[in-house]
Amino acid sequence: QVQLVESGGGLVQAGGSLRLSCAASGRPFSMYTVGWFRQVQGKEREFVAGITRSGSSTSYADSVKGRFTISRDNLKNTVSLQMNSLKAEDTADYYCAASERFVIRGNYYNYWGQGTQVTVSS
Repeated sequence: QVQLVESGGGLVQAGGSLRLSCAASGRPFSMYTVGWFRQVQGKEREFVAGITRSGSSTSYADSVKGRFTISRDNLKNTVSLQMNSLKAEDTADYYCAASERFVIRGNYYNYWGQGTQVTVSS
């Protein structure tokens, strides 16, 4: 199993940037596809970005494409989400998740962190 801990959330003005980090412990992080998800209270959780085990392939939700960048450092067991040009609609709780599948998209993520809150003021 793998345990995930997110950090880096906070309050930022619209147009600003934040960098979220997901730190893993347990089994080697390189064994997992990793995704970032977000959820607004009262709404369904949505996929934000994902990265394959080696980091060779990434995928993004249309709403964040060109503004967010996901990356990973398997030696440090971390995955980061660089968020630029933030908008008020990016406000949500952000979660890191890991999957033992090779695909990024899909309901295969079975390890989740506790989340970190991102608030973007307009």
